[in-house]
Amino acid sequence: MASDTVPVPALPQDQALDHLSELADKARAYARNAKAENTQRAYAADWRHYSAWCMRRGVSPLPPDPQAIGLYLADLASETSAVGRRSRSAATVERRLSGLAWTVRQRGYPLDRSDRHIKEVLAGIRRSHGRPPVQKEALLAADLLRMLGCLGSDLRGVRDRAILLLGFAGGLRRSEIVGLDHGAEETADGRGWVEVLEGGLVLHIRGKTGWREVEVGPGSTPLRCPVAALKSWMELGRIAHGPLFRRIARDGKRTLSDRLSDKHVARLVQATALAASIRGDLPEGERRHCFAGHSLRAGLATAAEAEERFVQRHLGHTSAEMTRRYQRRRDRFRINLTQAAGL
Repeated sequence: MASDTVPVPALPQDQALDHLSELADKARAYARNAKAENTQRAYAADWRHYSAWCMRRGVSPLPPDPQAIGLYLADLASETSAVGRRSRSAATVERRLSGLAWTVRQRGYPLDRSDRHIKEVLAGIRRSHGRPPVQKEALLAADLLRMLGCLGSDLRGVRDRAILLLGFAGGLRRSEIVGLDHGAEETADGRGWVEVLEGGLVLHIRGKTGWREVEVGPGSTPLRCPVAALKSWMELGRIAHGPLFRRIARDGKRTLSDRLSDKHVARLVQATALAASIRGDLPEGERRHCFAGHSLRAGLATAAEAEERFVQRHLGHTSAEMTRRYQRRRDRFRINLTQAAGL
């Protein structure tokens, strides 16, 4: 009786090795894409910092030694500089640990973060240096309109107007804004694309928690409408394929082909907030540090008069608690459990 299985011809050894090598290259590429570019850059910096610390103290960074890592964390929390002692926050220390732990795993070494040399030192740092995270100011709709008034009417102003309005209305991270393409799968480095529909925009975003769709409706007037602003930019900038937001030539009259850096969004928010005198009660040096790209995202979460679950889905948060962190000026005492309990 004939067998139900079909024999597979064996590959020569050199071809099999070449095939496995190609798969290994693809696997490494997929592993790199598991983290956002900004996260990868931060983790690479964390690893360089730890490696330099090990080199100065005659310790080998690999294989990882939990006791050495515990000493490194303690040193981080009480690091001295030329101008005196300065303590790093617990959040910074934990970020450093996450960066080197991820790098160590990528190089094939296990690292047990629950080891007592790491766990107990980290717990002590949290107790000594733990504090609430420093958050950027939320930019509300009124603030945004003042900032838009500081932009020019040239090509660069049209582009930046679309960036600010879309970033606010979409509740987008700065990397998500500049990562948008004109259409699906048009670039290798794109993080999503925009779909222009009759009723508004649908943004297909690949964020930290995976893909999500963000619906952006029209504004109440053309001057405050993200849909109209984006259409104007696409028409004047002649964006028909590839990156949506791009650099502009020095003469200010031509759109170039390369994608904007996400740092442009942070600088744009800071510059226009300063020009519009947002938080004018503060000195300019402090005001500059109050605003960044996340100010747009926090502004939408704070200002949106909608049920929390809709805001959470719009921002792509996995928990309501994360959404509440973005609501800088929410009505904290709308529900009074003290009186509800009978006092």
